[in-house]
Amino acid sequence: MAYTAKDYSNLIGMEGFSETLLKSHFTLYQGYVTNTNKLMDSLATMLKEGKVGTPEYSELKRRMGFEFNGMRLHEYYFGNLGGDGALDKSGKLGRKLAEDFGNYEDWERDFKGTGTMRGIGWTILYQDNTTGQLLNQWINEHETGHLAGCTPVLVMDVFEHAFITDYGLKRANYIEAFFKNINWGVVEGRH
Repeated sequence: MAYTAKDYSNLIGMEGFSETLLKSHFTLYQGYVTNTNKLMDSLATMLKEGKVGTPEYSELKRRMGFEFNGMRLHEYYFGNLGGDGALDKSGKLGRKLAEDFGNYEDWERDFKGTGTMRGIGWTILYQDNTTGQLLNQWINEHETGHLAGCTPVLVMDVFEHAFITDYGLKRANYIEAFFKNINWGVVEGRH
């Protein structure tokens, strides 16, 4: 089954994100979709040819996590944008954030603080599928640092390509723009 890139052009015009930045980001995302499909085809061919266990097969398997997660994390990211940034703090998710972090403000401070850490990666609000607890986590690259058995609820890209065109090195300003555009309806649907 081949994956198809989703259309996020509805985000163009979103406050705090230039058309140039978004179109570049969409192109990058398309690359992850394309490379995921290529890897799946190559791995299927190698399987049929009996090349399982070869160094080439092993390296493609390792690469699959990077490309697939690059595709999927961008889908989560673009999917949770396009809103007005207003969370109903008395709603189910707002109450759960307050329960797990003490209050909404502490959750937001932790999420933003995680996003401003040095390095490239992702900041993800996860829900533990076993306990229901909400956790903020830093993800290196695309495939390193994910919490096993947890579902992404809110995903923020903090690779430079997500903000440098519009904000230079001012990551905190990008994070403020991100928060103004969260589509909490989508996020609550994931919770």
